[in-house]
Amino acid sequence: MGAADKEAVEETVLADLHASGEISDSGEWASSHSIDHGVLCDVIKSLTGFELVSSKELSRETWVLEPEAEEYVEHGSAEMQVFLAVPPEGITMAELKAKVGEKVFSVGQKNAMSRKWIQMQKPLIVRRVDSPEDSIRKHLMAVKEGQEVSPEVIKELKSRKLISRKLWKGYEVTKGLKFALKRSKPVTDVTRDMLRSGSWKVHEYKEYNFDALGLPVEGGHLHPLLKVRAAFKKIFLAMGFEEMPTNNYVESSFWNFDALFQPQAHPARDSHDTFFLKTPARTIELPEDYLQRVKTIHEVGGHESIGYGYDWKREEAEKNLLRTHTTAVSSRMLYKLAQEGFKPKRYFSIDRVFRNEAVDRTHLCEFHQIEGLICDRGLTLGDLIGVLHEFFGRLGMTRLRFKPAYNPYTEPSAEIFGYHEQLQKWVEIGNSGMFRPEMLLPMGLPPGVYEVHQRAHLSPRHSRLEEYLGDTDSR
Repeated sequence: MGAADKEAVEETVLADLHASGEISDSGEWASSHSIDHGVLCDVIKSLTGFELVSSKELSRETWVLEPEAEEYVEHGSAEMQVFLAVPPEGITMAELKAKVGEKVFSVGQKNAMSRKWIQMQKPLIVRRVDSPEDSIRKHLMAVKEGQEVSPEVIKELKSRKLISRKLWKGYEVTKGLKFALKRSKPVTDVTRDMLRSGSWKVHEYKEYNFDALGLPVEGGHLHPLLKVRAAFKKIFLAMGFEEMPTNNYVESSFWNFDALFQPQAHPARDSHDTFFLKTPARTIELPEDYLQRVKTIHEVGGHESIGYGYDWKREEAEKNLLRTHTTAVSSRMLYKLAQEGFKPKRYFSIDRVFRNEAVDRTHLCEFHQIEGLICDRGLTLGDLIGVLHEFFGRLGMTRLRFKPAYNPYTEPSAEIFGYHEQLQKWVEIGNSGMFRPEMLLPMGLPPGVYEVHQRAHLSPRHSRLEEYLGDTDSR
């Protein structure tokens, strides 16, 4: 039914309500006006939404005919079809089955015999009565027309699966708050012409539903790298660490290398591995007293160290670069801790670092580092290993191995390996060590204070942690 037909039904409903005041049963009303009840229900719902009518839902259970019963209403019940197929002289069972069909025969022959309409006189089936009454067809027609039938009849028809129960829903309809003989479409927007003519004063406006929910937003999913970062951060915080500020991507060579007791001739300072800045090429200021202590420890040593024995150059330390590791942040934090008065601390950071290297399918010029350090008195390598077992254990890496390694600013140093159950092999997952006295004592930290340090990369640059975590790569 089209929109025009629905409009006609709507006008008929409103006119009838205007005359009689109510429609007590939408089903009966639809039958009396020869209108499809489903279309009428749609019209009533629409009119109710605009408050032209007020409706109350009605429901009742009814019996409806199954397809087999519809055939019986048209052609007679199966037993009647079998009876009529038997001629006065009789018929063989095979001929009767071929005449009415196997489906009708299997049901009708048994029921016709039980009602004593036919009997078997071998080899023929013959009639026993002249004109029996087809009560099944009669009862089915009564059900179809909505007439009352006895419970015994319902039980019989239901047992033969000729009828089924159906829930009927309809409406009782009365006039609504905004009843009118014709629906007027409310205006949704005030136009310039309406303001000029003043017609906006007489229009009916559609109300805004401020409680209506908008369309659900599709998107806003966390990037896999952010999920990994959140997992690491949660573990660090649960272990009592506090996060270091890592928003300083541009760093001086002093804090990135020199403060970490990394010699100025170290290959990591080469332009093939480090991004140096052209503008500004040099840092503005450095802590002079600390700078002199770092210069001395590099050139001649101290604190029972012989140093590196080379001519340390300030201009090399002043060069600006993109930090090559987050340990540059650690050096600043430890120096600040020494100036403010030492107290035990646990620090961590998760952020970007930059290396000048060839780009391929697993490498970019930037990646993320995870770094943690603990500073306290009397720490040992055993404390470091215990912390590493706790940290990686919370990530599900329970089998660890440690291999001696070299770092300019840690001694002893150890690479960390975890056993990958799916790959069935050991993979490198990080680096660690204890900061050297040549790094800590020039900062002003008191003797006997040690820092255990751990670091991992969320990229294939130095470790295989991303392989352990399901190939998560920050690049």
